[in-house]
Amino acid sequence: MEFIKLQPTMNGLEGVIEIPGDKSISHRSVMFGSIAQGVTRVTNFLPGDDCLSTISCFRKLGVVIEENENEIIIYGNGFDGLKEPNDLLDVGNSGTTIRLLLGILAGRPFFSSLIGDHSIGKRPMTRVTEPLKTMGVQIDGRKNGEYTPLSIRGGHLNPIHYKMPVASAQVKSALILAGLQAEGETTIIEKAESRDHTERMIRKFGGEIQKDNRTITVKGGQKLTASDILVPGDISSAAFFLVAGAIVPDSEIVLKNVGLNPTRTGIIEIMNKMGANLEIRQNAADAFEPAGDLTIKTSSLKGTVIEGDVIPRLIDEIPIIALLATQAEGKTIIKDASELKVKETNRIDTVVQELTKLGASIEATEDGMIIHGGTELKGGTVSSHGDHRIGMMLAIASLLCKDQVELENPESISVSYPNFFSHLNSLKN
Repeated sequence: MEFIKLQPTMNGLEGVIEIPGDKSISHRSVMFGSIAQGVTRVTNFLPGDDCLSTISCFRKLGVVIEENENEIIIYGNGFDGLKEPNDLLDVGNSGTTIRLLLGILAGRPFFSSLIGDHSIGKRPMTRVTEPLKTMGVQIDGRKNGEYTPLSIRGGHLNPIHYKMPVASAQVKSALILAGLQAEGETTIIEKAESRDHTERMIRKFGGEIQKDNRTITVKGGQKLTASDILVPGDISSAAFFLVAGAIVPDSEIVLKNVGLNPTRTGIIEIMNKMGANLEIRQNAADAFEPAGDLTIKTSSLKGTVIEGDVIPRLIDEIPIIALLATQAEGKTIIKDASELKVKETNRIDTVVQELTKLGASIEATEDGMIIHGGTELKGGTVSSHGDHRIGMMLAIASLLCKDQVELENPESISVSYPNFFSHLNSLKN
């Protein structure tokens, strides 16, 4: 088992970081470039393991994709250009890849088999496979399509009117991608607003999609046209340095070109609510994905309640928010976050388990956690459990610990942030 020894910082954190490309947008840029007609060029693509799994899968579907130092070039031939793969489509650790890919394959008249790593094998897929089956797709897998490996034979799709039982951008996106290929008009009603990168990407590639409150309507038979994509920095990755800058004494960190999509800025809202010393300078307002520069300074924080509609807009940031809360004054309560149980790990239990090892006062609830703030963290041996966001959260925690932290499975961090440790070390005085 791999591990890394992390030392507490003796001084504040200071410097400027170019946050790597947004993972969600990087995935979708490859997918839309592959199903559009023409050449799509993607700059600031995230070369993390998950996004590389997406590239691998589309190459197996017959798409020519070039990887250069500064850009990805995708030679798309439309939906009809996708070919039956000769090999298994291995999504690795990527839930986004497998769920959105199911939506694309639903309309393709050929057979495919999808697999992933051990973690993917435990993540629920019926939330996608069941509505796709009602559109006329043949899908099978372990426990009647609940778990990988999955097989899918697509083809003629009927449109559906579907009310989502969970707030999930992955499920929504899969159904939108299937709806683009259906014969007629598909309507999806969201339980709560989730990230809208797929809707923005459709418009960027010349398609049409309607949204009225939480009701999304997409017409089938649309043709998409290639478009160049500039991927903004990932706010989910920036969140780790936002928290580091807020909780490590004598710190000031500038984060450049961070995505500020309103469906993703829950972390900023909560940090402001807790009293963070955070400044935002927005870039050009006409970009298809808004972005800006963030400056975070050491802050005096207060506990809060995090619940309701904000949860889907910060679901990936909850592990690092839990760490933030350990350093706030008073108690922080996180509710309505049961979706954390079906991420790369059960993030409720894993966050509580690992932060407790470091001396945090934190307890799990059925749909979240309760964190008692103002606690001093000690050192110890902790594990990412193969979950990149848990690994990065624990690395940030080590900055405050009295003693050394030994982090097991740090390699999982490369899923979304290959340069994380070099960026972290560059901030230490």
